[in-house]
Amino acid sequence: MKTMKKTALSRKGRATSDVLADLQSYGAHDPDYKSGRLWSLVYYLDEEYTAFQAEAYQAFSSANGLNPTAFKSLKQFETEIITGVSEMLHGTPEVCGVVTSGGTESCLLAVKTYRDMARARGVKRPEMVLPVTAHVAWFKASEYFDVKVRLLPLDKDLRADVRKLPRLINRNTVMILGSAPEYPHGTIDPIEAFGEIAQKNRVPLHVDACVGGFILPFMEMNGQKLPLWDYRVPGVTSISADIHKYGFASKGASTITYRNLDYLKHQMFVQQDWPGGVFASPALLGTRPGGAYAAAWAAMQYFGKTGYRDLARRTIQAFTTMRKGVLAIPELYVMGDPSGPLLAYGSRDPEVNIYAVGDQMDAKGWKVNRLQNPDGLHAMITAGHLEVVDEYLKDLRDAVATVKADPTLASAGSAATYGMMSHLPMRGMVRQKVLDMFAQMYQAGGQDMDMHATTAPGQGLVGRVQALAEKAAHWYVERAQRKAAGR
Repeated sequence: MKTMKKTALSRKGRATSDVLADLQSYGAHDPDYKSGRLWSLVYYLDEEYTAFQAEAYQAFSSANGLNPTAFKSLKQFETEIITGVSEMLHGTPEVCGVVTSGGTESCLLAVKTYRDMARARGVKRPEMVLPVTAHVAWFKASEYFDVKVRLLPLDKDLRADVRKLPRLINRNTVMILGSAPEYPHGTIDPIEAFGEIAQKNRVPLHVDACVGGFILPFMEMNGQKLPLWDYRVPGVTSISADIHKYGFASKGASTITYRNLDYLKHQMFVQQDWPGGVFASPALLGTRPGGAYAAAWAAMQYFGKTGYRDLARRTIQAFTTMRKGVLAIPELYVMGDPSGPLLAYGSRDPEVNIYAVGDQMDAKGWKVNRLQNPDGLHAMITAGHLEVVDEYLKDLRDAVATVKADPTLASAGSAATYGMMSHLPMRGMVRQKVLDMFAQMYQAGGQDMDMHATTAPGQGLVGRVQALAEKAAHWYVERAQRKAAGR
């Protein structure tokens, strides 16, 4: 019997058992998040809870939140979710909002809302003030909605330098952003000080709590002292908080809330003349997946305050262990003053390249994110990491020792790639090169982008970055020569 070749769309269809088997095989090389080896992207507890979320999602997987008057169940889920989030964030009874597909949509919506509010009062060249540590979603929103970014620098402790905020505000400023916490270093921006300045200048203040929204309130309930960052701060007009992060809902669930309906109205879209009928939408998506709503509602009902407090306790225990463990390694330091649950660390020893340390950790089976400005490694810590943090720290100590004993590791593998990309002065060239390489993953048929590619000149990602570095060096030499010649 002739074997039928698999294609993206089979001619006759396939047996469910075969399809499910392939699904499993496709995930064979994905990160091992179930055993705590991944330090970003996934929030996993156990298989029993995963099955519960899958059942909740499946029960409403065909339901569509596009029309809230049709699937009243989804609107009820959304109403109860937003009510619970408002309570968590110390909102008044007037706080309102919507469930979104993720943190990026929530951030995009805030920029769209405040841009349109400003347009209504005649602002034609909208600007927003972002700390340099703002999540990249805010820069995406800037590009999508044509809102110019004015960057707020950091102080020596890697906190947003609030002293420099007033001079960045002008008549075109449509919003100010603060993070709780910011992603790179886990630091909560000085939201109270931001709020005072925002009120004085009558500018909306959004707090990006996509990461912290479902853990900071419970850390505080557990007795941890935190700076005020939510609706208790006068001047805060909106907050984004992801349920699919520390709320442990299935992927595809975030929230954006506003202090009152006057703000939220500017987020909404209405088209009254469409031949298909009058159309109204509260957020970016048209079709909104009912399964994500149901799973998010189910997660919040399952945990309640007691469950989320327990998750926060275990998470901060793992965070504290990690922080102390990193500080106990003489060659390393913890960046800034993180409150948790995020943590970043770098090298204080010139003989220890932190990216090479990251390569060693990858080789030991950990999946570790890299930072730049300054160079560092990153960990998004969850309750599940409590079981593996001691093993992680042991491997980290070994990785540091290995790199210190062999400094040439800094010029190999992804250490070379990240090192060159983060330090090349010609950022526009870096952007174009990354765009070209990233786009190749989406060409017809797809193509992998390997950060551990060969270092041979002209080959692989590292080779191409080396060529970029050489091009930049030649440009600087030629410019210096022209300058010396008086041209």
